[in-house]
Formats: sequence, C-alpha cells, structure tokens
Amino acid sequence: MRKAITGPGISAVGPYSPAIRAGDFLFISGQVPIDSRGELVRGDVRDQTRQAMENLKRVLEAAGASLKDLVKVTIYLVDMNEFAAVNEVYGNYFDLEPPARACVAVRELPKGARVEIEAIAYLGK
Repeated sequence: MRKAITGPGISAVGPYSPAIRAGDFLFISGQVPIDSRGELVRGDVRDQTRQAMENLKRVLEAAGASLKDLVKVTIYLVDMNEFAAVNEVYGNYFDLEPPARACVAVRELPKGARVEIEAIAYLGK
C-alpha cells in the first residue's frame, strides 16, 4: 500500500507529497515554517521551529497518527548556533520517549527558512 497524505492546512512548496504512507510507515517531507497562507513565519528560530512542528503534527493527524508515532526525525538548521534554541522548543513536544533524531547544518533552506523538520512514523500498532 502506498498513499499520499494531504489535507486542510497542509501544503508543499514544490512538486512533492507532504507525506507518503507505505505500509505501516509514514514518510513525512521536510516541514518548513510556513503558515496556512503559505507564507514563511517571521521571527526567531524558536518561532520557526514551533511552526514547523505544528505543520508536522498537522500532517500526522491527517494520516491518523500523532507525535507518539514518530520513530525518526531529522532537523536541518541554517545556523548550528541555534541548536539549543531549537532543542528548547522541540523538546516541549515530547515526553519520556522522544524519537531518534539527527540534526544537520545546511547552507540554506526553501523560502529562506532557518529550520526544516522531516520525520518517519510507524503506524503498525
């Protein structure tokens, strides 16, 4: 089974699906901090991380899942000096067992974002 996931308030900034469900796995494309109008959220990296996480939650919900279903997250940062600020916001979204994670510094991100977050969820209960 392979199915594209989309829904209200979920957008992509290019020719790709926001997420693909393949069997029991959900592969979520990188979520940049864009609002419901498709505009980049202005503000510091905390504000942008919060919006990217809310976008991630929205995609998960459209697939009938939640943050608890995440098994792997990758965060892309334009400036690794913002790592602590991103961790502060990111950490508020998880309790005792957060998913595995990597954080990578990149030169730039779509729409001039400071952060982008992609993830994999396991939906086989």
